[in-house]
Amino acid sequence: MITFIVSILLLIAGYFTYGKFVERVFVTDRKRRTPAFTMRDDIDYVPMNTTRNSLIQLLNIAGVGPIFGPILGALYGPVAFVWIVVGCIFAGAVHDYLTGMISIRNHGAHLPQLAGKFLGKAMKHVVNAFAILLLLLVGTVFVTSPAALLANMTSLSMTLIIVAIFIYYLIATLLPIDKVIGRIYPYFGALLLFSAAGIGIGLIVTGAPIPELSFENMHPEAAPIFPLLFLTISCGALSGFHATQTPIISRTTQNETNGRKIFYGMMITEGVIAMIWAAAAMSLFYGDQTLSDVLAAGGPAAVVSEVSTTMLGAVGGTLAILGVIVLPITSGDTAFRSARMIIADYVKVDQKPMIKRILVALPLFVVSYALTHMDFTLLWRYFSWANQTTAVIALWVGTMYLVLSRKPHLITSIPATFMTMATFTYLAYAPIGFGLPLNTSYFVAALGTLLCIALFMKRVRRLSRTTFAVDEPAEKFGTGDEGFATATK
Repeated sequence: MITFIVSILLLIAGYFTYGKFVERVFVTDRKRRTPAFTMRDDIDYVPMNTTRNSLIQLLNIAGVGPIFGPILGALYGPVAFVWIVVGCIFAGAVHDYLTGMISIRNHGAHLPQLAGKFLGKAMKHVVNAFAILLLLLVGTVFVTSPAALLANMTSLSMTLIIVAIFIYYLIATLLPIDKVIGRIYPYFGALLLFSAAGIGIGLIVTGAPIPELSFENMHPEAAPIFPLLFLTISCGALSGFHATQTPIISRTTQNETNGRKIFYGMMITEGVIAMIWAAAAMSLFYGDQTLSDVLAAGGPAAVVSEVSTTMLGAVGGTLAILGVIVLPITSGDTAFRSARMIIADYVKVDQKPMIKRILVALPLFVVSYALTHMDFTLLWRYFSWANQTTAVIALWVGTMYLVLSRKPHLITSIPATFMTMATFTYLAYAPIGFGLPLNTSYFVAALGTLLCIALFMKRVRRLSRTTFAVDEPAEKFGTGDEGFATATK
């Protein structure tokens, strides 16, 4: 278990070392007033304490991705550990931190607004459509996946559970963030942490046969590690979905100095969860059934059920499964909330009156409910590509911010370039894309990546010749203000 334990320790060390370095590169200002105060409306802009913000951020970003993704990625063997550790520390956590902090500096702006400002107006429209489609897909799948798990555990009908989840989503989307999400998430967070910690401790106590570090491709179908592993394991390493969620918390953060714990820290926590489930899945390599057998029989959900009951028994296993159910529900509600906020910002609809929130949100739920009756398995396969493409856009936004601020940009430009290459390769190679031979896909992806870099440099030169404010103006805290007091405790 050396590789597994060392990987967990590296993730924790990454928070205290590289996370601190990234924070110094950004340069936080503890006296700068945050949007939670400057734009307070007690609906979306509401000051909340760091602990509550951190738990909400974790549950927002951690859908079934850091569980199902690593389980599927475990088919490749211990090389999945390398991607989770390296991806989480140097790409995913940087992505989440900078998206959150740049949003704070720009009135709590969502990714489409940030893309429009830093990458051009055309990108604003593209990312708006892309983000809403992604959030609708995520929200819909995060209705059906927990509904299926609950239906298997109870005698309730699938339709009844779906309706109940939609009712909760509607309430959580419309009411002020501190009235529902801010109150119940701490309890959901405790269940999630129990689930992950229980499985992790169970792996160590039982001495589960987790394979040690190897770069050998163990995939039963010899699927290429690049690019497939880097899109299979997204949440837990790098996920564009997070870029749609962090602005929710950027609007409730009391002080910029809280950002590393909320944004970088919670991504590291998700990385630990991903490591635990990847290790649990790999331990099945040595059981009566191989991991591929279990996945073929019942998918990632079957792995979750078998691992939970084996490690924790009937009662503990049930609680662990409930923790897994909580994840998609607590990402689905904020997916719809984020979609409402993005649409409202785009068409400039004031969200303080309840009727206007309903007018924006209701069509989203109608479309999503219709999607639950469709077989969109093929559409879901595009999610991995759409998710990582969103991450690429967010990383290039972060790079532009750092370049124009005259700050070291390699912390974002390197992962942005790597993932641009990965997403182009996937689109060219995968059957749901163009289905080209792998070597041809590499060549096409290299050309696409070079084109993106050239367009980026052209945009840099254009903005460098103008007076471009990377940060929107904001007042400073007074010594007696709540946000300043929080930072100086």
